[in-house]
Amino acid sequence: MVTALGTAVGGSEMDRRQFLAVSGLSLTALVHQWSTAEAEPLVRAARGSRLTNDLLDTLQATTDSLRTMDASAGSGTLADLGDAHLQFLKRLLQQATYDDATGQRLAAIVADTATQTGWFTFDSGEHNRTPAYLLAALRAAKASGDIRLGAGALSYIAILGYSTGQPGDAVTAARAAREKIKGLGTPALEAMLLTRQARGHAKLGERQAAYSALGRAAELCAQGRSERDPHWLYWINEGEIDGQAGSCYVDLGDPQRAVTSFNQARDILHPARTKGLFLSRAAAAYIEQGEVEAGCVTAHEALDLAERLQSARLNEHIETMLNAITPVTHAPYARDLLERAAAVTGARSRT
Repeated sequence: MVTALGTAVGGSEMDRRQFLAVSGLSLTALVHQWSTAEAEPLVRAARGSRLTNDLLDTLQATTDSLRTMDASAGSGTLADLGDAHLQFLKRLLQQATYDDATGQRLAAIVADTATQTGWFTFDSGEHNRTPAYLLAALRAAKASGDIRLGAGALSYIAILGYSTGQPGDAVTAARAAREKIKGLGTPALEAMLLTRQARGHAKLGERQAAYSALGRAAELCAQGRSERDPHWLYWINEGEIDGQAGSCYVDLGDPQRAVTSFNQARDILHPARTKGLFLSRAAAAYIEQGEVEAGCVTAHEALDLAERLQSARLNEHIETMLNAITPVTHAPYARDLLERAAAVTGARSRT
């Protein structure tokens, strides 16, 4: 409180300019933080006092808030916020006082936060930074004793693999995670891992293996969540399975089945960025089938989402989608779409 007042009434002009620069997701995080941060207890814990369960609740809530902001608005500046949260968690690990059970819970929060921050860097296009976070998450998950967190980190290693030209790594990571959670009774978690494995198989051209993984994922998803499924996996549903199936069909050169799967997925709620990714892939699949009008209509929907999200990954998919449309620029629908896309790109470059 005293520090904040010092910035307001006695700080330098630079201090004020730095505060005025806070906007977008950074401002959202700041607004959220004022009502959740237990300032004095956290400071005391960072100086060596005992860490309490109430404080751990607050720390987990911060990670959950970052996850929610990412799902609704894209990664944007969240990597820096995740870094700051991880730095504080590291300080608590080193200096706070806690028993074994509390230490394990703190390690679980570290694992969750490191996984999310690794994802933020990936979604921001900083792929070279991602592996270090995910390795730290795996180490923390081991210390926490919660193998579900380790499986979560491995699922993002799988995404990194099939997205950066190493689909075999995706299959290996997803299989390893499934082996670790075998018998745990987490159908939603295993279904998610199977979609990651299927994406790797599809990138490798392993058609039957991809179909098998997708079929099993659909069966597990239909079972519904169990009480053992982790709270951070709230987004898995039939639409996610259908969308990932569509992405596999694209990689396997089957645009007709891809369009069918994407259409099944689109009416089921997704995080906005995920829906944008699926729509961009669906648009390209329509164009490949020769359905230019449907492809352009779908592409406009993807652009609607891209305009309000901060996600380098989605932007890359939008570029791929537009490249698919370029060969049919003679069509009026395509010309209108590309003109809009150019306007959107120009507006972004000016901000």
